[in-house]
Amino acid sequence: MIIDILGIVIGFVLLVKGADWFVDGSSSVAKKLQIPAVVIGLTIVAFGTSAPELAVSVSAALNGSNDIALGNVVGSNIFNTLVVLGASAAITPIAVGKSAIRKDYPMSIFAAVLLGVLCLDTLLFKADGMSISRMDGIILLICFAFFMYTTVRAGIKGRAEAEEEIASFPMWKSILFILIGLAGIVGGGQLTVTCAKGLARDLGMTEAVIGLTVVALGTSLPELVTSVVAAKKGESDIAVGNVIGSNIFNIFFILGTSATILPMQNLDASYVFDLLVLIVVMVATFVPIAITKKVHRSVGITMVLAYVAYTAYLIMRL
Repeated sequence: MIIDILGIVIGFVLLVKGADWFVDGSSSVAKKLQIPAVVIGLTIVAFGTSAPELAVSVSAALNGSNDIALGNVVGSNIFNTLVVLGASAAITPIAVGKSAIRKDYPMSIFAAVLLGVLCLDTLLFKADGMSISRMDGIILLICFAFFMYTTVRAGIKGRAEAEEEIASFPMWKSILFILIGLAGIVGGGQLTVTCAKGLARDLGMTEAVIGLTVVALGTSLPELVTSVVAAKKGESDIAVGNVIGSNIFNIFFILGTSATILPMQNLDASYVFDLLVLIVVMVATFVPIAITKKVHRSVGITMVLAYVAYTAYLIMRL
C-alpha cells in the first residue's frame, strides 16, 4: 500500500510538472509563430491545466479502468466547483463577469446535464449498466469544438492592446520542454492509474470511489493552486474562468477523447448519484452567483463544507 501511495504522489508530481513544461514550451513556439497571446491562453494554457485529468482518464480507459476514467472527471468537476471556487471565495469574495454568467457557466451546466443524459440512456434501455459509447464521445468532442471556436473568437474580438508576457525560449529548448512535458504527462498518468488501482484493492475500495476522491483531488491541484493564487491577487476573472473552463474541458474534451478512443462500458451504477450531485452542485452554485454577481465568503465556506460532507458520504458508501 505504501508503494502505491508513493507511486500516486510521484505520478501527480510528473503530471503537474509535465503540464507546466508542456505549456511553457508550447506557448514559446506559439509566440514565435506570432499566434496572439489571448489564443494561447484560451487553448494551450487551458489544455495544460487539464492535462493531468486527460492523461489519467485516457490511460484508465485504455487499461480498462473505466470507473477511474469517469470518476476522475466527475470528481474533479465537483472538487473544482465546491473546493477550488469555494476556497478562493473564502479567501476573498470573487466578482463574476457578465460573460461567465451569460455564457460560460451555463455551458458548464449544459455539459454536466449532457454527460448525465449520455450515461443514463444506456442504463435505461440496456440491462448491462451505464456506458459512454464512441458516438457519445464524438458528440462531446463536437460540443468542445463549438465551445473553443466561440471562446477563441470572442477572445480575439475583445482582447486588450497590451497582451500578457509569454516567455520565449530558443526553438530547440521549446521543443525539448514540449517533449519532456508530454513524457511527464503520459508517464505520470500511467503511474497514477496503476497505483490507484493497487490502492483500491489494498483498501477494499471500488475504483469508482478512488477515482472520485484520491485521483480527482490530485489531478485538480493545478486548478486549485491557480485559482487560489489568482483570488489572492484580486484576479477574479482568472479564478472563476479557470474553474468553469476546466469543468467544460473535463467533460467535453477529456471524456470525449477517452470514449472516442475506446468506448467506456459497464460503468458503476453508483455514478447515477454522483452525476446527480454534480448537476445539483452546478445549478445550486450558479443561482446565487447569477443573482449577486459575486461568490461571497460565506457562500465559499458553505461550498467547501458541502464537499467535506460529500467526501464523508463516499467513505461511508464503501
